Amino acid sequence: MKTIYKLISLVIFSVFIITACTKVQDLTYHENGTAVTLTASKTAVVATPADSITNVIAFSWTSPKYAQDSSLYKFILEIDSTGRNFAKESTKIVTGSLSTTLTGKELNAILLNYGFSLGVPYALDVRVTSSYGNNNERYLSNVVKVTVTPYNDPSVLTSTQTSVNCALATSSNLSNTFNWSTAFNGYTGNVTYTIQYDSTSKNFVAPIEIPVGTNVFTKSLTQFEMNESALFSGVPGGNVGKVEYRVKATTAQGAISYSNVVNVTISSYVPILRFYMPGGYQAATGNGNNWDPGTAPEFIRDMRPAALNKLYYMYIYLPANSEFKVTQGRSWDINYGGSGGNLSAGGANFSVPTSGFYRISIDRVNMKYDIREGRMGFVGGATGAGWSPSSSFPNYALGNSATNLFVGLTDFSTGGWKLIDHNDWNNGDISAMNVRSYGANGGSGSTLEVNGANMPDIATAGRYRVIWDGRDVNNIKYEMSGATQMRVVGNGMTGVPNWDPAGSPQMTYAGNGVWTLTLLLDANEEIKFLAGNSWGAFDYEDNGASGTPNTRKIKWEGGSNFSTPSVAGSYTITLNEKTQTVTIN
Repeated sequence: MKTIYKLISLVIFSVFIITACTKVQDLTYHENGTAVTLTASKTAVVATPADSITNVIAFSWTSPKYAQDSSLYKFILEIDSTGRNFAKESTKIVTGSLSTTLTGKELNAILLNYGFSLGVPYALDVRVTSSYGNNNERYLSNVVKVTVTPYNDPSVLTSTQTSVNCALATSSNLSNTFNWSTAFNGYTGNVTYTIQYDSTSKNFVAPIEIPVGTNVFTKSLTQFEMNESALFSGVPGGNVGKVEYRVKATTAQGAISYSNVVNVTISSYVPILRFYMPGGYQAATGNGNNWDPGTAPEFIRDMRPAALNKLYYMYIYLPANSEFKVTQGRSWDINYGGSGGNLSAGGANFSVPTSGFYRISIDRVNMKYDIREGRMGFVGGATGAGWSPSSSFPNYALGNSATNLFVGLTDFSTGGWKLIDHNDWNNGDISAMNVRSYGANGGSGSTLEVNGANMPDIATAGRYRVIWDGRDVNNIKYEMSGATQMRVVGNGMTGVPNWDPAGSPQMTYAGNGVWTLTLLLDANEEIKFLAGNSWGAFDYEDNGASGTPNTRKIKWEGGSNFSTPSVAGSYTITLNEKTQTVTIN
């Protein structure tokens, strides 16, 4: 029996050995292949949009001679900018073929993804990695260099209307729709589209932009928006003019393409878009109720064609730590705040750290704002400052009288002059930081023009009082009158005829808008100030307490007379037209 068991065990072991040897022999064995040699059909490619679906270059390579069916061979065509050693390669996988091609669209998309500029030739490195179908035995070919030039593949822009009529009453109605095709056909990244416009024949040297968005191909504009494009392009309100539009397309890597130009004829209107400044400062400064747009002061509209419905500004006194916002219209429906010079819808409150007179400016088109010292100064050949704005402040500055109101006295020689709110000239910009000088074509009482012509020449040299008056935001004007004398008139002066301008004492001019006089005053009577020796001359009345003992505010447009002290005696009266106050000590 033991002999039989031994024989059976020997047979089983022999079968195992034979089977094991057979399995080893049945395993597939792959011979080593060889690196392929790559060639290109061209050394330079300059494609056009017409080549979008046309093969513009072909690559071929030798066989790697793997021990496998050639239909299973795997090849990876690798492309990168010369000098990067294929660190940012673009690839195309080919199986079982010893060649491949690229269409104009495929090649251009590769170039755009690298951020190459349109129309500029660039050098590319191309190679092939070969392997078995399972990625074993990978070999790199030689590197072939090809010079390629990305082509412009712009959108095609169309407009539903070639002529539109705009009117204030229907300004919210849809006016026109622009549509455009995809730019950079074949490019797979995001493309940002923007509508640009400018007046005809200007060739978009300085176009204005309307943001659209990413991968968006249509934009509808209301009559208000079409009207804005006309006004900003130099078509005056109430006139007809042509505006050119085009679409700017920008890839994620920064390549830019411009569409064809479309002309639209626009009948424009003069817009009435008003902004106000509600805040916590209102009640304390006599500007309405706190945080109430309905009683807040209104911004002045810059009426220059390029600034119309774009730039707004205000000169105003604000207490320390005042907070405020800007509203479009007298409600909170559309309001703006911001920080860092950037205006934002519904943004954070604006604030000022210290008390003072400020100039607040907004640019509602570019969403910018500017807060700086509010001031006004004399400049020009007829003034002591000459034509150097830096010399205007502080020696030739006007006084801050009230919101959008300045008063100043200075000695004029003959010649031209202007008023200016900063210590340099405007450099031509139309922005929130825009420096404003003021001129006029007419004499006292005329409307002022921002950065306009000089004031009329001074015919007779002498001291003059000038008022910059923006209280009527629809008509910024100036007043000018002689300032050779200032008299105290009334029934409260000892030994002086009652209410007799010609017989009343004259004050002494101390310079910089300050007049002084020491005289005997009767108790509890009345006086006022008259800039002449007869009624009808410029005069000052009481405008209320100033917060400083013995000092009152002054006004010239009607008001109560000043009361003399309750105790008769000798007093020194100081009338300060720059600070718009009178002190009796």
